[in-house]
Amino acid sequence: MITVKDDTNVVNLRGELESELEFSHEIFGEKFYNTRIKINRLSNSYDTLPITISERLLEEIDFENNKSVRIVGQLRSYNKNINNKNRLVLTIFVREIQLAEEDNKDPNSIFLDGFICKDPIYRKTPLGREITDLLVAINRPYNKSDYIPSIVWGRNAKFAKSLKVGDRVQMWGRVQSREYEKKTDTGEVLKKVAYEVSISKIKKTSENNNE
Repeated sequence: MITVKDDTNVVNLRGELESELEFSHEIFGEKFYNTRIKINRLSNSYDTLPITISERLLEEIDFENNKSVRIVGQLRSYNKNINNKNRLVLTIFVREIQLAEEDNKDPNSIFLDGFICKDPIYRKTPLGREITDLLVAINRPYNKSDYIPSIVWGRNAKFAKSLKVGDRVQMWGRVQSREYEKKTDTGEVLKKVAYEVSISKIKKTSENNNE
């Protein structure tokens, strides 16, 4: 039996808050808001990631005069009905936030400890780069789970393609946004954004959820 702990899903981000706050939901009188954070990559591009934050944390930050923040939280998922179809939606649930100072720490990192919940999909790019797509379930208290789409590259992709449903894995990487185009039934091409975890390190533990 897995002991559910907060440290099975840890995200650390440093970046610029990009959009205005938008009301999301309310639980037991506590209001939560959605916004986005822009994080620079080494390649001179950037990721724009969705975040969800409590009004109680907002009181500590002066958003009007300083948009540069450091965040600690969890990458969470939920199902949302869009055009009569259930979609998996990801957001970073903020647990701590403070004004950021420039430093040499990685501005985008995540650690996940969970279970493979779908058969891995192995493929190659037109240039021959190996990729394995994973869907990993991360347990949360109160019998909840987050389902995190992840992508593994190169030699790690070769290792990941042999994983089985129920295998417990630990993964390190970063949360990324990726733009793509989707054609509708009417032929219209829409620009979409997908969110996923790009894995730089992965290992299988001895524990298996099927046992």
